Amino acid sequence: MNQKKLPFTLEKIKKIITTYPTPFHIYDEKGILENAKKLNTAFAWNKGFKEFYAVKAAPNPYLMKILKHENFGTDCSSLPELILSEKVGIVGENIMFSSNNTPASEFIEAKRLGAIINLDDITHLPFLEKHAGLPELICFRYNPGSLKKGNEIIGQPEEAKYGFTREQLFEGYKLAKEKGIKRFGLHTMVASNELNPNYFADTAELLFNLIVEISKEIGITFEFVNLGGGIGIPYLPEQNAINWDNLSRDIKNLYDKIITGNGLPHLKLFLESGRAIAGPYGFLVTKVQHIKNTYKLYAGLDASMHNLMRPALYGAYHHITVMGKEHLPNNVMYDVTGSLCENNDKFAIDRMLPELEPGDIVVFHDTGAHGHAMGFNYNAKLRSSELLLRTNGKVELIRRAETIDDYFATLDFKAFESFEV
Repeated sequence: MNQKKLPFTLEKIKKIITTYPTPFHIYDEKGILENAKKLNTAFAWNKGFKEFYAVKAAPNPYLMKILKHENFGTDCSSLPELILSEKVGIVGENIMFSSNNTPASEFIEAKRLGAIINLDDITHLPFLEKHAGLPELICFRYNPGSLKKGNEIIGQPEEAKYGFTREQLFEGYKLAKEKGIKRFGLHTMVASNELNPNYFADTAELLFNLIVEISKEIGITFEFVNLGGGIGIPYLPEQNAINWDNLSRDIKNLYDKIITGNGLPHLKLFLESGRAIAGPYGFLVTKVQHIKNTYKLYAGLDASMHNLMRPALYGAYHHITVMGKEHLPNNVMYDVTGSLCENNDKFAIDRMLPELEPGDIVVFHDTGAHGHAMGFNYNAKLRSSELLLRTNGKVELIRRAETIDDYFATLDFKAFESFEV
């Protein structure tokens, strides 16, 4: 049983709200750091192990700087994410650039930064050569097709737009070798928010065996294998988190058997988790605005799905704590909603909660990944601020809330004045 805890008290959050009005996302630095250290310790047996934090999960430079201190790199998939990494001081082979349907400008920037370029398609090798030049290190993303099952969020591999087929991998590495590339990596990612630890051990086994085959047939040496991300977090109280030590032990056993057992040189292990790194340590703090009683009972918040899109997009569950009412029974059923002009603007449907009233502080758990990052401006809603609860108990503003001026910043109203119809 995963007990859902908060890193702040009711008194603490009330004090924060006096300075930073709701809604806002707040991150727990202590939790993030402890989790990062546990991951690095678990895989310390593998010299060169590195976690490339998936920037898309929570693209905030303050969070990235915290993780950089723990020797994390970044997993980037767009030009702004590359630039953000550079601003944080993460450059060179501390960046894994994994994108798809990639424009030339992004390959050029990744090459300039010295990032590890992870190609998604065999045609991208000549495209990269033409537009940016070939790097000395290349990585290919493998799509195992029917050999590996995906899950509900990311879909089945054979239906996914990502990666090389097995046959294309052999062709691609042969071509790369012929073009003079001498350093190689292999990558896959075929699941999202997966909590079965055996899934990742099976993925490691699949990739280790493939590396043995390609190494022998093509005559190349792999420097690293990127096992991808997709490691889930326990959104539901009855779920359990992946244990880093157990996961590492299972992968090490396979490494010793397959990589060492076949006489291959040392192979560095990489991961590119985002959700598992930051997800459990972010919280969306909101207030109840209205209680509406029609055919159902609705609790309307001052946040909407532009603050947290996952429930509307995936039907995802986020645990709710009503601060100050934790001791009360969850005996009233609510649909918990925002104020967008969309009927799927609901954080929870038929959720049993304590009796709510306007002004109650409602906290959504596990919003540290794909929370603020998936925000948008539909209905002219403005994105909220992001706060960081430091290890010393202080709170820092790490992204201010958007303003109406921000929303109108891309419109030229002076030019509009002369617009005629």
